Amino acid sequence: MSRHVRITHRASGEVIAEGPIALFGITPFEGNYYIARRYLKTARLKPNWRPGLCVYKFLYVWLDLRLPDGTREPFVGWLYWLPNPLFFFTAFRPAVPQSSPVLSVEEIA
Repeated sequence: MSRHVRITHRASGEVIAEGPIALFGITPFEGNYYIARRYLKTARLKPNWRPGLCVYKFLYVWLDLRLPDGTREPFVGWLYWLPNPLFFFTAFRPAVPQSSPVLSVEEIA
């Protein structure tokens, strides 16, 4: 049986992602979750256009969570938009840290 997780913003209850832990699902890698688009449950992750660089995964932009009440959670995740093809499972997938004080990760049945 495969494991499934739900990633939620603690303060608002906004579900960020829900799906199986798998290469083409929600992929854990280096203490982060890389989320396949089909398991992304919100359209509220928006790029803030602050770039970042990883020496081996290449270029990314930071993502903010913009909530319906107008508040935002800055730098909650990131998105590799010029990825290293060797790490294809990070390419163009929103990512969030596995342990974050603003996110809740729970295993679901």
